[in-house]
Amino acid sequence: MSCARYGCRAGIVPCIQRCNRAAERKVRGQYILFEGGYVMKIIMLGAPGAGKGTQAKMIAAKYDIPHISTGDIFRANIKEGTELGRKAKEYMDQGALVPDELVVDLIMDRFAKDDCKNGYVLDGFPRTIPQAEALDAALVKNGEKVDYAINVDVPDENIVNRMSGRRACVGCGATYHIVYNAPKVEGVCDTCGEKLILRDDDKPETVLNRLKVYHDQTQPLIDYYEKAGVVRNVDGTQDMNDVFNAIVDVLEQ
Repeated sequence: MSCARYGCRAGIVPCIQRCNRAAERKVRGQYILFEGGYVMKIIMLGAPGAGKGTQAKMIAAKYDIPHISTGDIFRANIKEGTELGRKAKEYMDQGALVPDELVVDLIMDRFAKDDCKNGYVLDGFPRTIPQAEALDAALVKNGEKVDYAINVDVPDENIVNRMSGRRACVGCGATYHIVYNAPKVEGVCDTCGEKLILRDDDKPETVLNRLKVYHDQTQPLIDYYEKAGVVRNVDGTQDMNDVFNAIVDVLEQ
């Protein structure tokens, strides 16, 4: 039997318990319910190569909320010729970083779109404490806040092994992994037959440098969101689908 209200299929008793927990969260303001689901404002945390981008897309698909990245926002605003896009392009054309205040304005403008009414998954921002503080301040002005900060936790050693095993086709750009998604013929692309290479970005020394930057600048965000009570840690060393199931369990507790 499934719940007539939310369509849960875990059985009517677990479903009632789940709906009651959801109602309690509504009262606490953690998130609100809409017909058929939840409104959830989620940010993704984790080291480069931890798989948070993949998980963000899977979350977005399951809960029918947009997967938002700053890169996508920049490209869309520049293409559409918006005022915010023109401002961002001026900095980018000069090879300068777009100021945090402008990035937050772009993000808040994206959050105001109709497809964000049931929530969103923000991937790749914030990366520093000042960025997180600026985003929180902007959300507070709208009477909103981050509901969950999902931290996909993977040890550095695992990330180096993962990324150094990647191979990219010089012809069509297809990607492989020598362990998890190996080509049929070693070093040769299945699709176009061109050579597969290890990109500079995936070389161990480059990955270790990126991880150092992450630990210095971005990992403190975990402590920041821990204090806000919204961090949920997930073991990212598991199979991709197991990681996703663990995230779903967190979101639906």
